[in-house]
Amino acid sequence: MGNARVRSIHVHPVKAFRSLPLREFVVERWGPAGDRRWMLIDDGGKIVTQRRHPRLALAAAEPLPGGGVVLSAPGRDPVTVPVPAPGARVPADVFGDKVEVVPAEDAAVHVWCSDFLGTPVRLVHLDDPALRRPVDPAYALPGETVTFADGYPVLLTTTASLDQLNSLVAQGEHAHEGPLPMSRFRPNVVIEGTQAWAEDRWARVTIGEVTFRVPKPSGRCVVTTTDQDTARRGREPLHTLGRHRSVGGRLLFGVNLVPLSPGTLRVGDPLEVAA
Repeated sequence: MGNARVRSIHVHPVKAFRSLPLREFVVERWGPAGDRRWMLIDDGGKIVTQRRHPRLALAAAEPLPGGGVVLSAPGRDPVTVPVPAPGARVPADVFGDKVEVVPAEDAAVHVWCSDFLGTPVRLVHLDDPALRRPVDPAYALPGETVTFADGYPVLLTTTASLDQLNSLVAQGEHAHEGPLPMSRFRPNVVIEGTQAWAEDRWARVTIGEVTFRVPKPSGRCVVTTTDQDTARRGREPLHTLGRHRSVGGRLLFGVNLVPLSPGTLRVGDPLEVAA
């Protein structure tokens, strides 16, 4: 797979907000530096995502030195959010995982987020990703942790698989919804130069200077049906994935990665698959 290389890389400073393309990022044990260290929770402490609130696709977060963020959204003035001081942690529910989080200190930040979304929410920060949330023990090695990502530190997709998926969408009853952009899948790493669905067979890969293990394919949810530019929902790609990529009740696109070594990942880095 000598021609396989990184096409693009992305982080999501606030879980469920718009993705941010970068030229490079540092890979930490729990994922890309600055990826999904912030999220919204509701009054009951449960994570708030595009699954129930597709409007989150319209909000953006720019990272600041030190881990803070600047939030912006259509029709609203930006708001700057520094990393809160350590100490005042509250419990949160991240897809069934009980995680200790630290709320943003300025009450106006929570008002800004609540007004934008139209429901009471709080913005919270993950202070120590090395301790707070382990990777699913069914697929984890000892000590592996993750931020507020759905379940694993890094999500990888390939352009060849998207091209194949779009070809299948074009043959179906919802062809008018295609072709779909890669942004629907919210990956961290996009690889070009592979065969379609080649990633299904990977167990370990090296991208540039970073080695990853591949614990499992990624099962996709309703977020993939959300246009990340308009927040409108359709039927694809889940309709087509259900017909062609359904395995064990999961609709598969992309693979989850867990870093085995730290390092910097850059656009253009080659990908090598372990024999």
